[in-house]
Amino acid sequence: MQQCDRAVATRASSAAAGDALPTGPARLEKLADVLTMMFPLWALVSGVVAGRRPASLNWITGAQFEAGCVSNPVPILCGFAAQYAIMPSLALAISRALGLSPGLSVGLILLGCCPGGQASNIATYVANGDVALSVIMTAASTLAATVMTPLLTSTLAGRFVPVSTAALAASTVKLVLLPTLAGVVLNETLPGLVGRVRPAMPLLAILLTVVLCATPVAQVAPLLALHGASACLPVLLLHTLGYFFGYLLPRVLGFGERTSRTVSIETGMQSAAMGYALSTKHFADVLVAMPSAVSILFMVWIGAALAVVWRLVPIKDDRHAA
Repeated sequence: MQQCDRAVATRASSAAAGDALPTGPARLEKLADVLTMMFPLWALVSGVVAGRRPASLNWITGAQFEAGCVSNPVPILCGFAAQYAIMPSLALAISRALGLSPGLSVGLILLGCCPGGQASNIATYVANGDVALSVIMTAASTLAATVMTPLLTSTLAGRFVPVSTAALAASTVKLVLLPTLAGVVLNETLPGLVGRVRPAMPLLAILLTVVLCATPVAQVAPLLALHGASACLPVLLLHTLGYFFGYLLPRVLGFGERTSRTVSIETGMQSAAMGYALSTKHFADVLVAMPSAVSILFMVWIGAALAVVWRLVPIKDDRHAA
């Protein structure tokens, strides 16, 4: 009887020990979570490397940058208004208040008129925001960018330099529709493959975002050394105020913490890569590209740091509207 009890105890101890040891997938998930929490570090390191060693991240060209509905649309409309009303207005106000040169003014306005970047979806995931809402908002603002970005840029920046609305619109369509259609086709035609790789997508998305964000910095590293300082303050103000007002607007309208975090991140994190691609293709003044290049350093790092801080702050409410 005692031997039987000891055998049972031994098996129980072994089972407990087995439960305590993480399995292979669990260890991978834990590692991915730790690496995801280090998002600000990856963004900062990539920017430093791109500035000090441009050749290491200068292998993506500007040409390569070209290469849903929900039951409650109110949060989407709120985010859309913040994206295409707050950010362009802030860009124009900052350029006037600081007396920026025409080139920097146009570059800042162009940046403010760009849609939300894909990095916002990652940051929302890290911040425990509403990822589904973030994806829909990014998709909505990105598709609308085919009209809104060239229209707002020509309206607000046309007072500084001539802006071709049609040319900007054509380039924006290439930047927006081709990647979107590719994603839709892949999701519809290969759902099994998409399902298998989905667990690794947050980490892979961070790695790709880091590379895409570092590339423009590498390409304009010499110009950043000469003129980057003059673009730092306006870009820092644009994104900081964008995050602030992007959070304030939904809170004032009665939305919950999760939605407010999402709108804040969507508002403050612009598609700087798109701004950089458009600026280098359609404007002769090299200073126009400076705000987008500098934005990549500030926007991603501040947004990533904000997301990590929010991840550590519990969400007490989860309502979409009051």
